[in-house]
Amino acid sequence: MILNLGHRELTAVPPLPPDLTELYLHENALEHIPDTLGEQSALRILDLGHNRLRALPATLGNLSNLQFLYASDGQLTEVPDSLGDLTNLRYLNLTHQQLTRFPDTLGNLANLVELRLYNNRAATLPASFTNLRALRELHLDNNRLTELPPLPGLTDLHTLVLRNNNLGAFPTTLLTLPRLRHLDLRANGIRTLPTELPPPPALEKLDLRWNPLAAEPSWIAELEARGCLVYRSGAAD
Repeated sequence: MILNLGHRELTAVPPLPPDLTELYLHENALEHIPDTLGEQSALRILDLGHNRLRALPATLGNLSNLQFLYASDGQLTEVPDSLGDLTNLRYLNLTHQQLTRFPDTLGNLANLVELRLYNNRAATLPASFTNLRALRELHLDNNRLTELPPLPGLTDLHTLVLRNNNLGAFPTTLLTLPRLRHLDLRANGIRTLPTELPPPPALEKLDLRWNPLAAEPSWIAELEARGCLVYRSGAAD
């Protein structure tokens, strides 16, 4: 059963019928999600985006069949650790919030394919992110990241967006990702690139614009020679 309550100016979640598989509550004025939502055990898709939510109930972790969770554009300052219990989740969107940290338990989402966390306030990533072995897209732009933990487990990752963070140095852990194709490092204050380690072997696009790079290692030219598109610092947008 599908229930679409989007764009209704709701301020409270009404009583819900049982056995919902898709629930859309986007574009409302919700400030609170009741704990009873965790009883919708058949849910596969849940859209809570574009509300005024300050918290998510811990009972969301009971939605064991959930595959797609949209919870963007709110006022969240934290998310419950129980989100790590959503082990069938394939897509998670927590963008445009006020999160200063991402819980370690997100590393339990072994089936996650796409993770969008951009436009938050996080300075670090949990080391557990290396457990996201099915992940193909990771969007972390517009946070406050100063470094990345080792991420050797992200062997299927092909798109990584790190634009507008505070990395300062090129994260060498990225050089170990065998399927990484698109890497966006714009506007991070990066001054040097590693010279001894080769770049990711599958790289097709590397964006280094708006970084104060002092020198360019030889592997940049090697990337271009094999067809990789490289955007350098100072290039036009």
